[in-house]
Amino acid sequence: MLIEFIIFAVSMGFLIYGADFIIEEAEKIAFHFQISAFVIGATVVALGTSLPEMAVSVSASLSNKSDLAVANVMGSVILNITLVLGLVFLISKKINPKRDLFAKDSSWALFPIFIFIIMSFDEKISRFEGFLFLLLMGGYLLFLSTDAKELTPNIDIEEEREKFNWLKTGGLLLLGFVLVIGGAHFAVESAGNIARGLGVSEWIIGLLLVAFGTSLPELVVSISATKKGNGDMVIGNIIGSNVANFTVVLGASAVANPLSVSLSINSFDILSALIASVMLVFITANKLYDKSAGIALLIVMSLVITHSIG
Repeated sequence: MLIEFIIFAVSMGFLIYGADFIIEEAEKIAFHFQISAFVIGATVVALGTSLPEMAVSVSASLSNKSDLAVANVMGSVILNITLVLGLVFLISKKINPKRDLFAKDSSWALFPIFIFIIMSFDEKISRFEGFLFLLLMGGYLLFLSTDAKELTPNIDIEEEREKFNWLKTGGLLLLGFVLVIGGAHFAVESAGNIARGLGVSEWIIGLLLVAFGTSLPELVVSISATKKGNGDMVIGNIIGSNVANFTVVLGASAVANPLSVSLSINSFDILSALIASVMLVFITANKLYDKSAGIALLIVMSLVITHSIG
């Protein structure tokens, strides 16, 4: 059993390290084309930090481990909002996004999970429904493209352009993808073995252990952006990551292999993801980017974890 935990930890290291390569180089590409901080957070960074979730869930789906694939997404959505934003609000002195997040973006925190619930009433997500999820991500990107240059990134554009090197960026992106895909394969196998060894369901392992590991990139990126005073990128990363989790991660997983979902058995965790998403909308509506919101979010996270392991 110890060796499985070691393999899992090393695999997660590869996932996170690979995602870091992808995020850093993808950001350089986005900055090269003068895209706004929020849009970078909601697209490039969000998709980059969601790569571990996608790699794990697609690998789990191909291995006929639907519970692990879906629970990873539910857990990541819950942790992205409650843990990541909760900690960001607690440690930050002040977050004051320049963008009106409630008016422009909050609906995208709810659309995907509502569609997921509707799709899950027949207890499966088919390949066609997976394709519809991918189409929804296309709609989100189209929505963001309308104001991609609305805000100017907080960097020296000319300086970044002088540093930009397509060959180096392409090589590091490729290395990042190799690390992420390889890490995902071993993470899924070891997670399944850990679940069997501990006598717990793959859903619980996916919801807590795997989801926490794959949410680490969002946590690291968000804390880093907070320290740099970039509130737009922080919120954009979380909203974009959650859209990507439902659309790209679940969509690609279902296209690879149809997924089984039980709304009745896993109702608490799915409801928790919905409640966390509603809380995010409430926070943006009232501009509660402060420590009180952070405490409330962390309380929700604690309740979810307590229920899952209780």
